[in-house]
Amino acid sequence: MSLDRALAPLVIVVGGGGVGKTTLAAALGLRSAEEGADTLVMTFDPSLRLKDALGVGAEARDNEVRVAADTPGRLDASLLDAGATFDRLIERYSKDRAARERILGNRYYRHLSGGLSGILEYMAVERLFEVASGERYERIFLDTPPTHQALDFLEAPDRIVDFLDSGALKLALKEWFDDSGRLKPAARFGRLGRRFEAYLDDFVGLELLRDMADFFQAFAPLFEGFRARAHQVGELLASRETLFVMVAGPGEEEIPDLLFFARKLAERGYRIGPILVNRVHPRVAGSGSGSSAPDPEDGRSLLAWLGERDHAGLQALEGLLEPDQTLIGLPLLADAPTDLASLSELGRVLGARLG
Repeated sequence: MSLDRALAPLVIVVGGGGVGKTTLAAALGLRSAEEGADTLVMTFDPSLRLKDALGVGAEARDNEVRVAADTPGRLDASLLDAGATFDRLIERYSKDRAARERILGNRYYRHLSGGLSGILEYMAVERLFEVASGERYERIFLDTPPTHQALDFLEAPDRIVDFLDSGALKLALKEWFDDSGRLKPAARFGRLGRRFEAYLDDFVGLELLRDMADFFQAFAPLFEGFRARAHQVGELLASRETLFVMVAGPGEEEIPDLLFFARKLAERGYRIGPILVNRVHPRVAGSGSGSSAPDPEDGRSLLAWLGERDHAGLQALEGLLEPDQTLIGLPLLADAPTDLASLSELGRVLGARLG
């Protein structure tokens, strides 16, 4: 069955670490292009495994690069460059060249855009919104990092709005330094104030504080643009055009984290698609229950135990899901997909099971 009937124009692949999200996102993207849809597969996972899976290099950072696949639809890949995305936003919202250069040349801004906690996640949703709004692709697959950081990604728009409305920002926007670079509150207290400045300089660094104050003063006119954009990004994530595909490993021990993340998605009103349980060991014919501990010297005994463990996990998970929730078990492959041919085969398996 065509992916058009099973998925949405924007598919966000989420789950824990090491469960094969990147491989499955790449396989789904390749399958989509094989069916004739112009498709983009993108990632903001810091490990950047996607470039290896699809055979693209550093040129895919912050760009859409054509994957060398002979498919009816175009298949592109893109890797997030948070700093470049932030720079583009500054250029877009700055009122003039002087304001833009004041921010881009600020040392605190360079630190902020280079990886401060929360910036990567917000720039990821900004980049996603930028690409989705361009309407160049019929379908986009987003590969995400493990669950905890993916939650930060989903909450990034709200956090930006909360920060822009916070008292801490209002405090930061006050005029703390005079034209000579002296701390205004300290200047009123003479020698005691100078000693306080020296203390701050030793333990924090007045130069850093001046850079921060200058950054927030220069950035203030851009706040409304960022606030409006954050609301638009939030609407995109909650849209019916967006589908979250959850990926988990086999075994009952995976169930709590999976259900926790599913609950978080549901609480935010996101549309949850199929749950993919990846790398399920096959059941060995005539192996019995497989409940006893495997014989470490007997490979068949170990495989039988793993097969029964994974099957029991699938059954337990199915019993905890809503009746309309799709659960798909994907078999453990003899060799992990490492090229376009093996990704294409995995994509065909996925397409058939989604249908």
